[in-house]
Amino acid sequence: MRRSQINASGFLLAAILIFLAGGIIFIAFSLRTDPIEEALSGDRVINTLFVLEKDGKPLSSFVLMYYPATRRAAIFDIPRNLGLIIRQINRVDRIDALYSRQKIGDFENEIEDLLEIEINFFMVLGEDKLADAVDLLEGVEIFVPSSVEQYTNPPILFPAGLVRLDGSKALDYITYEMPDEDQEMASFRRQRFFLGFIRRLGEMWEDVSNPQVSDLFQGLFFTNINRRTWLRLLGEFALIDTDRTNVQIVGGTVREISGQTLLLPSWDGNLIKQIVGQTLGAITRQTESSLSDRVFTVEVLNGTNITGLAGRTAELLRGFGYDVISIGNVDNDYDYSEIVDRSGLLEAAEAFGELLRCRNIRSEILLEENPEAELEFQIFEYRSDFTFIIGRDFDGRYVTGE
Repeated sequence: MRRSQINASGFLLAAILIFLAGGIIFIAFSLRTDPIEEALSGDRVINTLFVLEKDGKPLSSFVLMYYPATRRAAIFDIPRNLGLIIRQINRVDRIDALYSRQKIGDFENEIEDLLEIEINFFMVLGEDKLADAVDLLEGVEIFVPSSVEQYTNPPILFPAGLVRLDGSKALDYITYEMPDEDQEMASFRRQRFFLGFIRRLGEMWEDVSNPQVSDLFQGLFFTNINRRTWLRLLGEFALIDTDRTNVQIVGGTVREISGQTLLLPSWDGNLIKQIVGQTLGAITRQTESSLSDRVFTVEVLNGTNITGLAGRTAELLRGFGYDVISIGNVDNDYDYSEIVDRSGLLEAAEAFGELLRCRNIRSEILLEENPEAELEFQIFEYRSDFTFIIGRDFDGRYVTGE
């Protein structure tokens, strides 16, 4: 009798322990925060790596940085021929040499180090699934600057202007190659496609958010995002104002190394980190200034005897979001760099000067009381907001004052 009581007590104790353990597990799962919810509640930038694959390698890789509080985003294009010291293989090589779906973490880590960010999610879209993804969105609109007529088999034909591409045409658009097209223009095409893809996601969100369509859409991607997070994340991306979203490409110097043409990041990778830092500051800024939506135009003039300095400086300024509309040379040699401000916006001129550490800023705005102001204003209004005249005190990144 006593033994049966002990057995019954032991059974009851075991049942209680199992019940408690089950309750703890249930509570743990109930309290576990979804990654996207954690990011949203933590006032953080969400960084997502998108890879467009061709033949199992990146055709294009984009990092989409999105800040939920302002619903603003920025996109960085990571060139596939970017040359880095790859730690895993202990040599300088293309970044895509690391890439494989099975070890995508290695590829992610190099991009994280390059941009000094943490990547939260990845989404890979292979060429075999890309057409289906576009068709689910009922096409993607892209502006084609000039018509494309390539009579290959099959022919590649795109009219000029704003066109709606279905899945197969979109795939052709990002993968076709032309002998006389430089890499920059090919990258530009893929950037336009990716931006159009995100824009179309927002336009079609009511349909995409349907659970059946969402599951079908997710099944086209190789990703680390679960179903719940997927729908929440895409819902956030659908809110992005793509008209205010810049696509910036990691720039550098092209070099031949060990028989490969590599793009080595400018200033040993420090420049892109600065650009990322400034970009993150812009998209996370809660208070909107009168300058937040304006893209300033710049003219770059080389006042030194260093060949190509204007072009390299133009690339630098484009990386920081300025629209460089012309480059050239000036006849005189300049000891000291200077900025000519025609914007009439002191805050903008000072920000431009701070970027280059150039304090020599002069205004070319005319006063209304000048009797010749109306005539002269007609000349100036079509010129750039800023002209940067490079002097011998500019080292390619900063005005040193020496």
